[in-house]
Amino acid sequence: MLNRSAQAGGAAYRSRGLQWHHVAMAPTARFLTLADVAEVLNTSSAQVYALVRRGDLPAIKIGGRGQWRVESSELEKYIERMYDETKTFVSAHPFVESDTGRGDEA
Repeated sequence: MLNRSAQAGGAAYRSRGLQWHHVAMAPTARFLTLADVAEVLNTSSAQVYALVRRGDLPAIKIGGRGQWRVESSELEKYIERMYDETKTFVSAHPFVESDTGRGDEA
């Protein structure tokens, strides 16, 4: 997990040698753990593991214990794909005022 010790004005965060910038939110490390990816996506490690195992988010297994790593560029591609898919969904399902309060936000 990322340790969020915020610097002046919350402009940057440091964790295990990774530098997070408030504007770009891009890590300087090439590979991320599933926990790091979960922190970026604001979800659980179990959800990230499911994304990886389904093939939705490309990752590699390394080392004797088979630890998963996600390349930061693959994470950025995944995020862009999700924006595109969401845009398509929103276009196909226009918002109607009666939709507020359905509880589909999860």
